[in-house]
Amino acid sequence: MPPMKPDKSVSPEARLGVELRRLRQAAGLSQEELARKVNFSAAMVGFVERAERTPKQDFILRCEAALGISGPLLELWGACETTSLRWFRPWTKIEASARAIRTWQPVLIPGLLQTQDYARAVLKTEPGISEEQVEELLTARVQRQKILDRRTPPMLAVVIDECVLLRPVGGARVMADQLGHLLDLMARPCISVQVVPLAVGATNGLAGAFALAQVAGERDAAYLDNAINGQVTDRADDVHAVSLKYDAVRAWAHPLHVSEQVIREARGKHESAG
Repeated sequence: MPPMKPDKSVSPEARLGVELRRLRQAAGLSQEELARKVNFSAAMVGFVERAERTPKQDFILRCEAALGISGPLLELWGACETTSLRWFRPWTKIEASARAIRTWQPVLIPGLLQTQDYARAVLKTEPGISEEQVEELLTARVQRQKILDRRTPPMLAVVIDECVLLRPVGGARVMADQLGHLLDLMARPCISVQVVPLAVGATNGLAGAFALAQVAGERDAAYLDNAINGQVTDRADDVHAVSLKYDAVRAWAHPLHVSEQVIREARGKHESAG
């Protein structure tokens, strides 16, 4: 039985539930039988299949193991995963279906390119956040990054300020590993990273981070970051304005081969400091 074609008119939770039911029935299992295999209640299986509850990742992984599959349920779960910040979820859904993403970051490595240790160090800075919340948000961030491992990933064009390379987020060793990871990702044909040198001084991008996404068959969208929550918009005038900002700040950036060398030099400094 082939997988059902996703219907964008229904929620991610509903698509997950429909696919879990389809796979369970294809395996010849009742809800009770699957529940026994995954050590959850039959009621929980029913809740998920009816989109009445969004499960934790552990439930999804156990179901995939019991059904002898790897990946399809986890990918669907990533679209409806509830540990993401609520205001950020619309952007993760746009990101997941984007053909191309352009982003500017004046302070941090973009989330799609962060190592777990770097991301954990960033997430821990939120006032009052618990270790459990940090790990839940980290799981969501790692899930977001899976779009870069697809057979046909989106084109990702990143521009960062040079100060991003110098700030020892998580300490020198974590930062060195992060920049090494960044260099590895830059070897992929779908990912480019350019660095705006500190010598430029002021640019139009210093006000904050933003991203742009192109999605087939839909209007382009933009995400603008701020200290409280972010704004997602597909209004043509807003997207055009953000696109102009991106082009303007990118004009100050080093070319790709020079940016790579700058990143290597920064990594070497962190390695020496660590």
